[in-house]
Amino acid sequence: MSLALDKCHKRWYELKHIPVYDDLWNAVANGIRFPLVTAGRRSGKTEKAKRFIAKQAMKNPNETYFVAAPTREQAKKIFWKDLKLLTFSPTHARQPSETELIIYLPNGTEIHVLGLDKPQRIEGKNWTGGVIDEIADVKGEAVNANIMPALDTFDPSRPDYKVWCWFTGVPDGLNHYYDMCQKAETGETTDSKVFYWKSAEVLAPDVIEAAKKRLSKMEFKQEYEASFETATGRVYSDYSKLNYTSEEIKPHEQLCWMHDQNYTPLSSAVGVRRGDSLDELYLLDEIVLESAVSRQSAMEFVDKFKDHDNKHVLIYGDPAGKAGEKHSQESAYTQIEEVLRLNGWRWTRRLKNAHPPIVDRQNDVRAMIQNAAGEVRLFVNTSKAPTVHKGLATTTLKKGSTFQEEESYGQHITTAIGYMVNYEYSRNKPFIGRLK
Repeated sequence: MSLALDKCHKRWYELKHIPVYDDLWNAVANGIRFPLVTAGRRSGKTEKAKRFIAKQAMKNPNETYFVAAPTREQAKKIFWKDLKLLTFSPTHARQPSETELIIYLPNGTEIHVLGLDKPQRIEGKNWTGGVIDEIADVKGEAVNANIMPALDTFDPSRPDYKVWCWFTGVPDGLNHYYDMCQKAETGETTDSKVFYWKSAEVLAPDVIEAAKKRLSKMEFKQEYEASFETATGRVYSDYSKLNYTSEEIKPHEQLCWMHDQNYTPLSSAVGVRRGDSLDELYLLDEIVLESAVSRQSAMEFVDKFKDHDNKHVLIYGDPAGKAGEKHSQESAYTQIEEVLRLNGWRWTRRLKNAHPPIVDRQNDVRAMIQNAAGEVRLFVNTSKAPTVHKGLATTTLKKGSTFQEEESYGQHITTAIGYMVNYEYSRNKPFIGRLK
């Protein structure tokens, strides 16, 4: 057996079996056009979809299948390499098209890999069936304007045939994917059915516990329990008395200074990291100035902490505060650093090159406030940092949005905290799980 063929055989490794897999595998044969596969992260839903497409393609000659994801890059990353192995493409006379992302099988069947960032890519073909992964991240308007019409296209050579499609993905708020699942579960649509399982049915307990420690309760329920969660009202709804502290900064501790530039009031939080692994954040002071610039904020800082022993400060904040530096112009951060230098301070910038997505920043802070395991790792001295306290307690979402925040007095200081937490404690740092 050749090395390439052996690699293909090994790609068909044995999967852990759970009962719902059987129902899903037989769904299309039982007349369900649109299986809605709502399952937790890393629980096998995409792997089952890949194998189903590969089996169908190898079994049925002269058919045309597709697999798709929100973008072409995602689709290629998710499907391309695996489907070539699962269909034994190294043995095929006609090799796959690496530019068009099409696999040609010896029986005349084709598998097309599509990105739905240009939803027109799914149009114009008489498909046999397909899979759309991460359907919650596909634009809702594309589902109705492009995807469903393409799946309903009449094929005169097979007038009674109806194209099927697996829609797979983790829930993401109450969006179009939620609507699709609700219509299936209430019987409004009779050609769809929801197939649901939690990650814990497949992944090992220690992997689930590790996820609970990384994620907020809401995000864990969404990502690992496939629950349709939506953020409503307060952005940081778990912030409570559990997060209050009377702790104060100790002279030897390294200060973490967090900024959100170019807003009024000019707000910055001051905290320290504690715990065996510095995994706890104590927000113990703040600097909030009306109608001020960054230099004035720095002058307040060096005066407030003139007697602090540790004169090496870590600076976090808004990447936009670096504006002008490429052209040797003064920026918000160079203003701050000049004042620090003149007053005997050393500093280290800890800024990302670009803004993290707002929802990532919010979820990182939520996971510090209280994670899904019930652990609290963010604490606020409510008397010395009253704006921090007010911001975390009262910042709300814009009506109808799942992440955009209403402007308020304490909102910007929570943004500053988010930049720091995203830099040091991001729950999206690489993590490798294992199966049971």
